[in-house]
Amino acid sequence: MMFFYDTTIGKIGISENGKAVTNIYFENESLENKVQLVETPLIKNAFEQIKEYLNGKRKTFDFPIELNGTEFQKSVWRALQEIPYGETKTYKEIAIAIGNEKACRAVGMANNKNPLPIVIPCHRVIGANGKLVGYAGGLNIKENLIKIENKLKE
Repeated sequence: MMFFYDTTIGKIGISENGKAVTNIYFENESLENKVQLVETPLIKNAFEQIKEYLNGKRKTFDFPIELNGTEFQKSVWRALQEIPYGETKTYKEIAIAIGNEKACRAVGMANNKNPLPIVIPCHRVIGANGKLVGYAGGLNIKENLIKIENKLKE
């Protein structure tokens, strides 16, 4: 099941499998016309929590999630969940955190395949030079998410 919502960062889609939220999509991924739209209680709860986050009223999420990916991807996504709210880490720092210092590019690819952006905070990963690089939703959304967290952190 999937449903789309308008947010302060644009339209997002949320899908679930009957037990857990499985994906969050940004407007630029244009799936809306390709799926059956159903707003389930789980999707609605996830959206309410994401909306609270976007409005600076929530730092963590407590709805059930299910991650589908390779073991390497899952290890990266778990490491992303360890980045504290309002902080950033480099791709190299994530590679070190998963025990594979040379896997910076692979960490970037796993970030790109993150099925639950915002919830699995891949927006908190930056380039070695401190610049914002690569984000499935676009760099403007990444910048907005970091600004939301920095504002609430102050």
